Amino acid sequence: MDATCFVYILASKRNGTLYVGVTNDLARRMSEHTAKLVPGFTRKYDVNVLVHFEAFDSVLQARAREHALKRGRRAWKVALIEKFNAEWRDLSAALNT
Repeated sequence: MDATCFVYILASKRNGTLYVGVTNDLARRMSEHTAKLVPGFTRKYDVNVLVHFEAFDSVLQARAREHALKRGRRAWKVALIEKFNAEWRDLSAALNT
């Protein structure tokens, strides 16, 4: 049985640059993004606000959802974020409780 996997969307700010990723440890991955430990897109564009995430029971389901989100238009991603997080709050604080 696979461990829980997460698909997540980060933003630089409200209506800013978006990033879609997948991980099996969302709290750890968010600390890496926040500390800018890994070179790449999120560090270059200062994208580290967790605005949306979804949990999946298998890595295959998570990867399929990540792929669908990455293929989707920006307006669709913004609508998804605003449906569940209209204020674009940083949801990463809830991970450490």
